[in-house]
Amino acid sequence: MNSKQFEGKTAIVTGGTRGIGKAIVLELARGGCSVAFNYARSADEAESLKKEVEALGARAIAGQCDVANTEAAADFTKSVAGEFGSIDILVNNAGITRDQLILRMKEEDWDAVIDTNLKGAWNFCKAVLRPMMRNESGGSILNISSISGVVGMLGQSNYSASKAGMIGLTKSLAKEVASRKITVNALALGLVETEMASEMNAEFREKILAQIPLGRLGNVREVAEIACFMLSPAAAYITGQVIQADGGLAM
Repeated sequence: MNSKQFEGKTAIVTGGTRGIGKAIVLELARGGCSVAFNYARSADEAESLKKEVEALGARAIAGQCDVANTEAAADFTKSVAGEFGSIDILVNNAGITRDQLILRMKEEDWDAVIDTNLKGAWNFCKAVLRPMMRNESGGSILNISSISGVVGMLGQSNYSASKAGMIGLTKSLAKEVASRKITVNALALGLVETEMASEMNAEFREKILAQIPLGRLGNVREVAEIACFMLSPAAAYITGQVIQADGGLAM
């Protein structure tokens, strides 16, 4: 793979300060991409990541933005387009969980997950389309979904619905913008070694591992490399697809 395949390109990665989002930000930067990312709370983490990106020789923008707020998403996108001059790539990675059986789930837990995970993705897709349509070479959108949205998971009616919704959004939008050379795909992830995964109790972790044919969790670097392939020129003929990276868990 071309080590500087994103030279001259610009990207927005939502939820980019930690875990999978951070790994994607850094992988894009290694490829020569200018990267903007938002954070919800931790300005210190965002500033630290900004310095990491700049140390790789890439430009970076870090901004506080509630992805569920349509106006805030539009304003953030407009400021990035103004500073970078264009937007070529969008990665909708921001997401939260509020797991509970539906009989015990509170309405605010449903709303929070749907608003962040699904409406947040819709907000940024809508915001980046006009700048992307002005690009001669189009653009690439990648929605970070989950196998929870493919097969459903116990106690995750809100999360599963949000991630299944992202898949529907991906396919619909891919049809709408294909004529403008914009590809839209989804990455349906299984369990990945992140802070959230590290909080699983040992018994539950072993139970999950026993169900994964490859016998391990994914790691953020390999997920980032898959994501960057989907965003690269090499994947220009792939659109409307859901790529499962789950170690075989949901096959």
